[in-house]
Amino acid sequence: MGFPKCGTTSLHHYLEEHPNIFMPNQKELHYFTSKKLAKLNNGPGDKIVKQTQIKSFSKYLSFFKNVNDQIAVGEASPSYINYPEFFPEIKKTLNDPKVIIIIRDPINRAYSNYMHLKRESREILSFKESLFAEEKRKKLGFSDFWYYKFNSTYFDKIKKAQNIFSKVLILTLEDLNQNPKETIKVVYSFLGVNQNHKIRNLGKRYNLGGNYSSNIITRTLFKPSKTKNILKKFFKPTSKIKVFLAFLSKHFLKPTKEIDLETVSLLRKHFKNDVRKIQKMNINIKNWREY
Repeated sequence: MGFPKCGTTSLHHYLEEHPNIFMPNQKELHYFTSKKLAKLNNGPGDKIVKQTQIKSFSKYLSFFKNVNDQIAVGEASPSYINYPEFFPEIKKTLNDPKVIIIIRDPINRAYSNYMHLKRESREILSFKESLFAEEKRKKLGFSDFWYYKFNSTYFDKIKKAQNIFSKVLILTLEDLNQNPKETIKVVYSFLGVNQNHKIRNLGKRYNLGGNYSSNIITRTLFKPSKTKNILKKFFKPTSKIKVFLAFLSKHFLKPTKEIDLETVSLLRKHFKNDVRKIQKMNINIKNWREY
């Protein structure tokens, strides 16, 4: 289920390598939240990004037509966790599925979210300015991907998921990055598949993070476009393609500016209560900053 910018792309590709697991060739179908998301498209580039979201149940089912005898069948749509009002429909339609939720240090997640939109040449404000613009962007009907604080607020959404779904696994991106073998074994155990399967690209990061020089190559790689959406229909962004694009883009990588201390202090106060509630759930957040 996500949250956004918490490693769902990497987990998707790790899982699809396992012979007992089926994952569709398109990540982020967003079918169950499509009606909600369709109304949030007034930010720069939003309408183009939403062209790949799945709106009909028949189309949604078509992504699973190649399922054979796999033990586990899943998909990764980070929007689901942000809208608990759709949990009952997901539970009923998918027969109470097992749910995996990934979280990370909320300030790091928010900044990663911001940098993502900067790379796409969509975000023009400073990080601090964008935080203060969040409520205005909500009123204007921007996509929820622009809501950096909203996407980093976890506790209530997790609790609602636990109250509705029978089996919920909570991971942190920090554990997935620092202890990938142990973490993926926990996932395999949760899904009831062979825990001894070895992933070829375990530890690889498939989503390009960081700050890059602006040139024709990086704009082509990062900026959403109708042409790219059309190409994706014929050339699915497989793990191999993702690894190649990461290799290509690293030649243009620049140092990422640190978040200024005033903004960090502001966000610490904002997330403090939420993080303390998360801590009481016995989730390992030792690698997060102090709140």
